[in-house]
Amino acid sequence: MTSQSHSIAPRTPAHGPRSLRSGAPARPGRRTSSAAWLEGVLSMFDAQGLNVPALMADAGFDPDSVHQQGARFAVDDITVLWQRAVAHAACPTLGLSRPLAAAYGRVGAVGHSMASSPDLRTALARLQRYMAVISDATTLNLETDGRGCWLATSHAGGTLPIPRQRLEFAMLTTFTQCQWITRRELAPLAVEFAYAAPADRRAHEDAFGCEIRFGAATNRILLSNADLAVPLPTADAALSAVHERLLDEQMERLGQRSFSAKVSAEIARCLPSGEPRRPDVAASLCMADRTLQRRLHDEAVSFQSLLEQTRQELARQYLADSRYSLAEVADLLGFVDTSNFFRACKRWFGLPPAQYRAKVRHADA
Repeated sequence: MTSQSHSIAPRTPAHGPRSLRSGAPARPGRRTSSAAWLEGVLSMFDAQGLNVPALMADAGFDPDSVHQQGARFAVDDITVLWQRAVAHAACPTLGLSRPLAAAYGRVGAVGHSMASSPDLRTALARLQRYMAVISDATTLNLETDGRGCWLATSHAGGTLPIPRQRLEFAMLTTFTQCQWITRRELAPLAVEFAYAAPADRRAHEDAFGCEIRFGAATNRILLSNADLAVPLPTADAALSAVHERLLDEQMERLGQRSFSAKVSAEIARCLPSGEPRRPDVAASLCMADRTLQRRLHDEAVSFQSLLEQTRQELARQYLADSRYSLAEVADLLGFVDTSNFFRACKRWFGLPPAQYRAKVRHADA
């Protein structure tokens, strides 16, 4: 996890550009990842012996767009790239290596902001705050536990299920970044994945350095309170302020500074525990309900519309992923009554959930 650049093998022309410059208009709701992050992933593929030019051509990427400053790529396009890479490599644990994540996980300016923080806990709060600069399709939630803090990772905004290899590499990158900025060997107290256990767990246990639990409610890593309190050797308050100002400007350009975006993120975090009430969301954002209502009104949006929009976006992601049963999707979206979930799907997609899932599978076939 360094700022050192790694070369990628020369590329051949592909089918056409899929990049979105950060300053260019994007379709509403389209989530993207930075070119810097993607370039690191491609370097990792290259280090694993994959033919990167052929891989990019197969996935329909313009090779030159990856090197364009400020370019960004749609979450589904990157998902297709990962799918092709796993198929080409014939390796179900592609990228599941601590040295690979440390060398090729590119977090850029966000990593510098983390390194200038006073301690690891503050650094992770910075990562949570500025994750959209790396990818606004990825959400990091910090969940307090008596033993420490869970780092829960999730993806949203695409229509295709996220390959587990992509999620594993992202989680491992976060962990190795923690090691790099503390200059210490860290040992997670626990690691959990939402998908079923593989036939052989050794690659996962070697990568994260602990026993892994599969079939969990979410994907997350538990770090101890002692590790979170570790002072960072590169802490610098003045430099930290500079990094924050630059990252705030990037967030502004990405449209991530709106208050409604923060409320949507909090709604998404709360949904697995049930439909969130507006006063509860306000409290979690450390403000009065009336203040939340007024600020949403200033942006011409209502809490109910944000709840509906967030559920619809997450439903599209969950229903595209066959690992979730329809009942589980209803639970993840905070529906107590599955009949309400069925009615919502007909409202969103014009189809009940089972038929919408079948339609998505047919389109991907």
